[in-house]
Parts: sequence; C-alpha cells; structure tokens
Amino acid sequence: GTTGLAYQERPGNPVPMTVPFRDENGRVVSLADIAQGRALILVPAYYDCTSLCGLVRMSLYSALASLGNAGNYALAILSIDPQETIESARMAQRHDQHASERVRGGAPHYLTGAAANIGAVTSAVGFHDRRDPLSGQFLHPAGVVFPSPRGTVSNYLLGIGYTPAQVRSSLRRAQAGLLAQVGAPLLLLCFHFDETTGRYTLETMKVLRLAAVLTVLTLLGLMALLFHRERT
Repeated sequence: GTTGLAYQERPGNPVPMTVPFRDENGRVVSLADIAQGRALILVPAYYDCTSLCGLVRMSLYSALASLGNAGNYALAILSIDPQETIESARMAQRHDQHASERVRGGAPHYLTGAAANIGAVTSAVGFHDRRDPLSGQFLHPAGVVFPSPRGTVSNYLLGIGYTPAQVRSSLRRAQAGLLAQVGAPLLLLCFHFDETTGRYTLETMKVLRLAAVLTVLTLLGLMALLFHRERT
C-alpha cells in the first residue's frame, strides 16, 4: 500500500545539517552551509518528476514572493534520487528561474547527493519514498519542511497550494524554534496506483474534488448561520 509513504512528522528531531551535497554549480555544500544559522525551508523532491514536484516549488515560490520581507531564512531543494546529476539540478533551476527570482529571501539551492546522505536527511524529517519499477518514477509525499536555526524540525506544510499566511506562520515558528503539534497524516502522492490500468495516475483530481466538497459545505454552513441570525 501507499499509506506508509505519508510524511511521519517529527517536530524536534535533529536534522543532519553537515552531510555533504552538491549544489547546481557543483560546489560541495551542507544544509548548515546554506542555512548559516537561519531557519531553513527544505523541499525533498526530485528534478525529473513529471507531476507534483514542480507544483510544490511553484506554490512555495509564489507564497514567498507575496511575503515581502519574511525575515532571515534559507531555501534548499533536495533531490531524493541519487542518480540525478548537477545538470539535473541546473535544469530545474533554469526552469524555476522566473518564479524563484521573485523570492526576496535569497535564491534556492538545488542539491544532489549520495544515497546515504539523502537518506540521512529524509529519514530525519520523516519523508518516505519508493521508486515504481515500471515507470522509474518515485512515489513520495508532497510537502515542505521547516527546520529551525538550531537544525531541528520545527513544522511542516503538507500537500500543495500554500498561502502566504501559511508560509509566514511556518517561517516564524521555525525562526523562533517552536515545535508544531503533529497533525493527522496527509497523503498526497505524486502518483496513485490505478488497479484498472496498472499504472500510477495523478492524485490531484481527488484533492480538487475534496476541496470542492469542503468549499460547498463551508458555504452551506455560512448560509445556514446567516439565515438563523436573520430569523432571530
């Protein structure tokens, strides 16, 4: 099943900040080098992803661009695929350039690395993935992790579609070293297994349908409240 692939939230857990990776320019860097004592926005994903990874980055960049000065933070995209190269990271950077250059907190770093180093970080933040042998694509949850300046997990934004207010709140919690309470697991995978076709298909339509239902229920509740107030 895919339920084991949901983020296992681990607020307070130390992140291995000193293991080496390579950035899009081929330089050896660690998360500590990137953070430099600041709160960190960490996005585990991969660059050859054909579905939600790009949407996660675009949603995050859009929210950050709307924040203006959100304080001191750093931003790192970490490839979960040890086979990806510096050129993969560079291509993702070029693809994102128009959106990411509007982020005032500084340019994102696009990292690649060895399997053991990737696994050390993803395990620490409770991120799980599995490669589909047929397509070669990874099944993994969508979300963003906010480590504190001390290098411990502060909080998460799971799924996609982040608002500026959500990102601002998550950043402030991370900057203050506060730990968020663990919420109910949210499983939004890049792919979902369809037994009728034997392939993984985008889960996005399910999310959109759920969002539509919740919107309708909210509107109905608001209308009922207004009607009740009018009568009283």
